[in-house]
Amino acid sequence: MGLKRYYGVGGLHFITCSCYRRLPGLGTPERRDLLLAVLEQMRNRYRFGVVGYVVMPEHLHLLISEPQNGNPSTVMQAVKLGFARRVIETWVPHFSRSVREVGAGHHIWQRRFYDFNVWSQHKEIEKLRYMHRNPVVRGLVRKPEEWAWSSFRSYAYAEPGPVRVSDWSWWEEKIRSGVEAGMDAR
Repeated sequence: MGLKRYYGVGGLHFITCSCYRRLPGLGTPERRDLLLAVLEQMRNRYRFGVVGYVVMPEHLHLLISEPQNGNPSTVMQAVKLGFARRVIETWVPHFSRSVREVGAGHHIWQRRFYDFNVWSQHKEIEKLRYMHRNPVVRGLVRKPEEWAWSSFRSYAYAEPGPVRVSDWSWWEEKIRSGVEAGMDAR
């Protein structure tokens, strides 16, 4: 039996995506920074809200809304592919070898990802706490605010991070345009 995903119901999605064989493919600050830059790019392209995130050395947790363009599977494919392409480009030692040749046989991500539908505010808070405490539990830092690759500081200190958290501006635009269209119809 395959993995069942529920899309189009308007809830949040708690997503876990692991590196290939749980290797530390996100083990350097540069790689984690790159992944967050790609995530922000895809957030804008597919127009979804990021409620929370944490990037660990061998996996990623996201709490996101359903995108206006596509679905969470489309988003994850774009994030994983966008990141992998940029990483593989750094492996090309000189111009005589193509990115495809160098990347062949090298994996960065596990094929699938885990998607848990979040239906309540209680679960949303539970998932945010889990994500933000993950680096502490793993012994990477002593306090959540010390881990630069999570949304914790956005919540605790209202600091802008590399990924805009709880930005619902396109939903507001969609509602506004729908109201205006309804007024024009009168």
